[in-house]
Amino acid sequence: MPTRTAAVASRVGLHARPASLFVQAATATGLAVTIARAGGVPVDARSILLVMGLGARHGDEVVLEAHGEGAETALDALVQLLQTDHDA
Repeated sequence: MPTRTAAVASRVGLHARPASLFVQAATATGLAVTIARAGGVPVDARSILLVMGLGARHGDEVVLEAHGEGAETALDALVQLLQTDHDA
């Protein structure tokens, strides 16, 4: 199963707008995608409440996993999204 690690670039972390953009993108992949803070328990990346509940802040590393055809490409796009400051 493909995995990626990314640092959260948005100044407010994965809250409000950045979390919403991430969840929408994860859902649009059509794949089972999880996200976890480094060393934490993975949660469904398609759930806004679970993603915001991670409490991931600016600079925190998160680990993404995806299952299914196209998982590598989907994860690359999600990493790029996380590594963009959407609060600028």
